[in-house]
Amino acid sequence: MKIVALAGGVGGAKLAQGLAQILPSEDLTVIVNTGDDFEHVPLYISPDLDTVCYTLAGLANPETGWGRVNETWNAIANIERLGGQTWFRVGDQDLATHIERTRRMKAGQSLSQITRDFCKAWGIHQVVIPMSDNPVRTIVETDQGELAFQEYFVHRRCEPRVKGFRFDGIESAKPEPGILNAIKEADAIVICPSNPWVSIDPILKVLSAPLVSSRHSPQIQRILGEKDGGEAKKVVAVSPIIGGQAVKGPAAKMYRELGIAPSAFAVAKHYQNLITGFVFDEVDAKFEPDIQGLNMRTLITKTLMENSDNRRRLAEDVLHFIGNQL
Repeated sequence: MKIVALAGGVGGAKLAQGLAQILPSEDLTVIVNTGDDFEHVPLYISPDLDTVCYTLAGLANPETGWGRVNETWNAIANIERLGGQTWFRVGDQDLATHIERTRRMKAGQSLSQITRDFCKAWGIHQVVIPMSDNPVRTIVETDQGELAFQEYFVHRRCEPRVKGFRFDGIESAKPEPGILNAIKEADAIVICPSNPWVSIDPILKVLSAPLVSSRHSPQIQRILGEKDGGEAKKVVAVSPIIGGQAVKGPAAKMYRELGIAPSAFAVAKHYQNLITGFVFDEVDAKFEPDIQGLNMRTLITKTLMENSDNRRRLAEDVLHFIGNQL
């Protein structure tokens, strides 16, 4: 079974790792959000891409889910001593990634080529692709004005009240070469349990640009909705909201501030008319009739991924759901 997974940060990386434990490496392609990317001190940093890669390579910090295991902090300590900016804390091993990526980009290499080379160096056999080689920048509209995503997320710790989102550069961004072919060949698309607003929507908008006229345009439904020969493609989303709360990150806070009660049902509705199946946690079983009323099949299971075994089990449940129930 060939799977294309759409992923953001920690939650997406965890499920991608679970899928990687089961599927042959050539059968898994992970498309990663790059709307969070930014330049800092002045290096090109790609947080979601690095989190996915570090996790697949077994290099991620198991306590935080992001950054590197056994990290040291000598560089940031010395930057702080010298009076430099330290609100975005980068460890020494992580810093090496950003330095080499920046060097290669200044030499004219694309982000996708650099990612392929890094994956090879880290022993990652699955295909990991940034959503676009063109820059897209997530802007969070807040009660304190428009903020670049990392300014909102890290520097201001998600404290400003969210009013909406904008994705600068989305109109001219094109999917990285290879993405549409991977989707065309896939048996199913898995939308990982990442933030729908700022992790998954940028990917979907890149796939459907420049014809986006609504959240999920007819083009994206066509791209994700057919295999060769016109057969309907299976598209499954896994909820990042459990019991009204996000496992990690500001997704639930964003829902509330946008006037939507955060729930598995709210996530399912976000993807309405795009997905054919929805996976959510046992604690939210009460929402099953409402979710099925959105014209999608449902799978209720344990979705909290606290360790590698949990990730594999959830991946097995998702693949079984795709293969036998959809």
